[in-house]
Amino acid sequence: MVRLGFIIGFIALIGVLLSGLAAYRVHDQELTVNGIALARAIDVHASLVQDRLTERELLARVASGLFRTPSVIKANMLQPLRASIYAFKTDFVVASWIARLQPNELDAARAELKSAGFPNPVIRNYDDQPLDKGALDRPLDVLMDVEPRNPETMAFAGWSLDRHPVLGPMLARAMADGKPVASDPFPLLRPDGAIGLVLAAPVLQQGGASPVGFVTFSYDLASLMLTNDDLSLFSVVLRDPRDAGSELIADHQGNVTTRPASAQAPSMLRTVTFGGRDWTLGYYAKTNMTKRAQETAAVAAAIGLALTIIVCGLFGYVAYNNLRLSREIQVRIGFERRLTAVIDELNHRVKNILAVIQSIVTRTLRHGSDIDVARELLIGRIHAMSNVVSLLSESQWQGVKLKGLFEARAIPHAERIAVSGPDIAVSARAAQSLSLLFFELASHSDEGLSLVGKHPHIVAHWEVTGEEPDTIFHFRWEEFNTSAATRRADSDFGLILLDRVAPEALGGVSKRYFTDVSYVYELTAPMVTVVDMTERDRTEQLAMPPRGRK
Repeated sequence: MVRLGFIIGFIALIGVLLSGLAAYRVHDQELTVNGIALARAIDVHASLVQDRLTERELLARVASGLFRTPSVIKANMLQPLRASIYAFKTDFVVASWIARLQPNELDAARAELKSAGFPNPVIRNYDDQPLDKGALDRPLDVLMDVEPRNPETMAFAGWSLDRHPVLGPMLARAMADGKPVASDPFPLLRPDGAIGLVLAAPVLQQGGASPVGFVTFSYDLASLMLTNDDLSLFSVVLRDPRDAGSELIADHQGNVTTRPASAQAPSMLRTVTFGGRDWTLGYYAKTNMTKRAQETAAVAAAIGLALTIIVCGLFGYVAYNNLRLSREIQVRIGFERRLTAVIDELNHRVKNILAVIQSIVTRTLRHGSDIDVARELLIGRIHAMSNVVSLLSESQWQGVKLKGLFEARAIPHAERIAVSGPDIAVSARAAQSLSLLFFELASHSDEGLSLVGKHPHIVAHWEVTGEEPDTIFHFRWEEFNTSAATRRADSDFGLILLDRVAPEALGGVSKRYFTDVSYVYELTAPMVTVVDMTERDRTEQLAMPPRGRK
């Protein structure tokens, strides 16, 4: 009996030790897994917030770049930009034009507001109190136009915002820095309105050195913070820049309120940039990970103790439990690594696309071309980029069919283009360059009637010659019954695209010339750069789902 009791006690002691070890292991692994999941969710959320903020700041820069100011006193300055600012779909609350006026221009501004139909055209303080015109000795920032126009927003026209406690300092800083600046959070439209931010972009008159006004966009703070639903792992707050002891938090209905900073430190902090300022986001985990890990560990210990009387079952359980947990950790870690790679790839592609769009905007507007022509070309080029991105997204960025780039929604006069050639799939990089190339060629093919009094007939043909792996891609664009006198001259951007950008992107050469009856553009490049199999293979690997347990 003594010997049996010793054996049972020894087995019980081993069982208790193994149960305690299993509980500790489960506790540690549960904390690690939950921490990884929370950190990844927070990183994804912060990245999405930064992308949204970057889009809105890009809208402000594009709007100020497109702005033309023949007279800053006009009350319909936003009308030419209506299509452009709504095309971005950035859900702004109000867009406005704020003109910097001299004291002797106030009467003309009042007359302009009155003729534009604003209900109160009097130039006044932001609190609707009259100005002391005799004491004015410096320029005023006056709200001259709003979008959208409705009874609530039109009542603001004529406000002088220099003494506004929030907008005044923002405009002063934008004037000094010469770039978009964001305001402090404050209620929009009315004192009890939704809390939001205003982004002001200074507008320079052509040839001028200092801003003549500002294009502003106001945004609801809840939409910028991307507030989460009940299923999210965390709640997000914005550290109030006006008070270090306060936080701005949004509920599930999108209502933003101010509360004292929590005594408990956030689980994580992330910093985003917007309007020349750094904003701190605080993330609070909705569940207590330590308590949850302790509960899981207690369950594991109880199971271990219950199985102590069965030695084989105990060892089998511990071995199986450790193997299961180890496999789950490896699967989750592999998934997180794959997700990180996909996000990094997405960020790289988005930055490349934004760089291309920035280049298009800069070169389209660089040489002071006619604003209507420049706007049509700018919108068309961006639409061509948007179309090819849509095609690439549908194919998971594994390339697109070359004939798909000639769709009517992507290039003008597509119905007059006779397309022929093998239906090859080109890489993502080649597709972006060729889409812009085709739009540029088509947009300059219809300035007037051709030599025979009809629109030019266009033939786009390509072929692949040679033997693998030295095959060559030949592309030929020919507009019949046209000449240098009837064809619209290529823009500076178009010449750079035709002669340098497209050939260099494909590693080839190009030439353009007029024959007796046509205009011809030819592009020759190695098929290895047109197809780019390495890019397709890498994209396919990133698109593969993580491999789970068998």
